[in-house]
Amino acid sequence: MLVVVCPGQGSQTPGFLEPWLQNPEYAEHLRTMSQQSSTDLISAGTVGDADAIRDTAVAQPLIVAAGLLTLDALFADGRRAAIGGIAGHSVGEITAAAGAGVLSTADALTFVGERGRAMKAAAALVPTGMSAVLGGDEAELLARLTELGLQPANFNGGGQIVVAGELTALAALAADPPAKTRIVPLQVAGAFHTRYMLPAVEHLAEVAGTLSPLDPTLPLWTNRDGTLVSDGSGFLDLLVGQVSSPVRWDLCMQAFAEAGVTGIIEVAPAGALVGLAKRALRGIPSVAIKTPDDLPAAFDLIDQQA
Repeated sequence: MLVVVCPGQGSQTPGFLEPWLQNPEYAEHLRTMSQQSSTDLISAGTVGDADAIRDTAVAQPLIVAAGLLTLDALFADGRRAAIGGIAGHSVGEITAAAGAGVLSTADALTFVGERGRAMKAAAALVPTGMSAVLGGDEAELLARLTELGLQPANFNGGGQIVVAGELTALAALAADPPAKTRIVPLQVAGAFHTRYMLPAVEHLAEVAGTLSPLDPTLPLWTNRDGTLVSDGSGFLDLLVGQVSSPVRWDLCMQAFAEAGVTGIIEVAPAGALVGLAKRALRGIPSVAIKTPDDLPAAFDLIDQQA
C-alpha cells in the first residue's frame, strides 16, 4: 500500500519554488492559488528570504500550495487510483484534505490563508515559541513540561517531541533538560498546537462554516490520533481543533504500519516526513518530491506498487 504524506510548517526553504516555475502550467496554477490564498506565493517561493517565509501567514499557504501543485502532477494520468491513502502533518492536513477530495483547491487555500493569518495574530499576544526535544524518557519529559507550564505540540516519532510555550519556560527547559535529551530551539513564531492558539480556533470555526466539505475518496488519517476519517465534515472539524491540539504524527506512522504500508511519497516541500519515516518505518521505500525532477522517481515507485 502506497501512502502520500504532506509536510507541515518548517519544511519550506528560500527559493524552493524556482524549479516549479520553469513550467508555464505550474506557474499559472501558482498565480491562481496566490489569488485564492490572498498571498503572493510566487514572490515568497522565489525571492523571499528565510525570515520572510518563516512568517506564519506566508509559510502556511506557501507549503499547502506547493503540496497541491505536487499532487496535481502526481495524480495525473490515473495514478491516483494506485494510492492507498494520504495524511498530512499539521498544516499539511489541509493539503491532504484536498488530495482526499474533502476540500476543493479553492476551499483549501481559503482555509489555509485564514489559518496562517489567525495563528500569526494569536502568536503575537504572548511571546511564545517551540523547541524539539530529542531522546530521553517520554514520561519524565511530560512531567517536566507540566512543572514549567509547557505543552507537547508534536509527537513526531523516532524519539522526537516538539514542545511549546512561553519563551522563559523554554529557556528554563534548555537550562535544565531531562536526562539524556537534547533541546533544539525552533525558528517559529509561536506556540502552535497549544492553548495559545485558542483565539485562532474561534476564528477558523467561523471560516469552516463557509466551506463545503465532502467525504474523502481516499483513506485519510488524522493527526488527532492516527485513525482513519470517513466523514468530510468531521475532518474539517478536526482541522479547526488541530490548531490548538497536539499533532500525533507518531500515531499516524503507526497506523501506516498497521495498514501494511509498502511505500511513501512526500509532496513538496519534501524531506522532513520521509526522514521521520526512515527512522520509524525502517526499510519502507520512499521518495521525497522536492522539485519536478523528483517526479519520475515517484512515478516509478507507483508503478512498482501497482
